[in-house]
Amino acid sequence: MSWFVYMIEASDGSLYTGITTDVTRRFAEHRDGKLGARYFNGRQPKKVVYVEPAEDRSMASKREAAIKQLGRQQKLALISEGSKDGC
Repeated sequence: MSWFVYMIEASDGSLYTGITTDVTRRFAEHRDGKLGARYFNGRQPKKVVYVEPAEDRSMASKREAAIKQLGRQQKLALISEGSKDGC
């Protein structure tokens, strides 16, 4: 099973980072609210801005934690370098 680390831009301009096996499905879950992250209470997910494949769930979780430690400017630089899966 393939895992991905992703970032979503929220309606307030903030960036949310998560992991999933299906980025499209997970974005829809965030958008629709029932299964989405609490982060999106009071804000709406706007678009997926970054996707990076990972070897497995463990590697995805480690990469997610590393990205969450970055400052906003570093995250924006990562986004501007482009998704590592061609998105």
